[in-house]
Amino acid sequence: MTAGAAAVRAVLLDRDGTLVEDVPYNGDPALVRPMPGAAEAMELLRSRGVPVAVVTNQSGIARGLIGWDDMGRVHARIDELLGPVNVWAVCPHGPDDGCGCRKPAPGLVLDAARRLGVAPAECVVVGDIGSDMGAARAAGPRGVLVPTPVTLPEEVEEAPAVAPDLLTAVRVALDGPWPPGGGPAPPQPVRGPVRGPGRRRAPVSAPADPPPVRTTARRPS
Repeated sequence: MTAGAAAVRAVLLDRDGTLVEDVPYNGDPALVRPMPGAAEAMELLRSRGVPVAVVTNQSGIARGLIGWDDMGRVHARIDELLGPVNVWAVCPHGPDDGCGCRKPAPGLVLDAARRLGVAPAECVVVGDIGSDMGAARAAGPRGVLVPTPVTLPEEVEEAPAVAPDLLTAVRVALDGPWPPGGGPAPPQPVRGPVRGPGRRRAPVSAPADPPPVRTTARRPS
C-alpha cells in the first residue's frame, strides 16, 4: 500500500462479471465459469492470509427466477472451483424494493465487513460496474474497477482505481500503487467476456409477495 493508506484486512468481490462470468439469474452450477485471473487472485489472497467476501445483488430471487437453494448450489460450485469464500453477502431484492443492501447502497459491504470482523475502511471492494464502486464509497472501503464491455465510460472515469483483470486488481488492493489522492486511475484496456444482460436489462416486476427480507446467505455446508 502507499504511504498513509490503511492496511487491507479483507477484500470484497462482486460475483457476476468479476469473480465468475455473468450468466443472468444463474441457478445452474454447471454454468459457472471463473473470470480470467480469478483462480490466481484467490490463491494470492489465501497466500497472504487475507479473507474474501463476495457481495452480490441477486434480484432473481425476488423475481422468482431462482431460489436460495439454487443460489447455494452455484456458490458451492464457485467454492469448489476457486477455493472457499469466507463470507457470502447477498441482496435478494429487486431494484424497486427500496432495501438498504442492494448495491450501490452500503448494506452488503457493511455486513460483509462486520461478519469478517474488520472495519469497512480496512477493506477493498473489487467490481465491474458503477454500483460496486458506489457501494464502496457509501460504506467506506476503497474500490477497484475491473471493466468489462458493459462497463460505462463514466464508470471508468469515476472509479478510484482501474485494473485490466481481477489478479491485477487484487495486487493493487494489497500493495498499490493507488492513484495520488485516491482519484481515478487512467483507463485500462478492457478484457474478459461480454457479460449478459443480467444487471442492465429492462426492469422486471417482482412477485406480488416478495420473499422475507434477508441481507446475507450463509455459505452452503
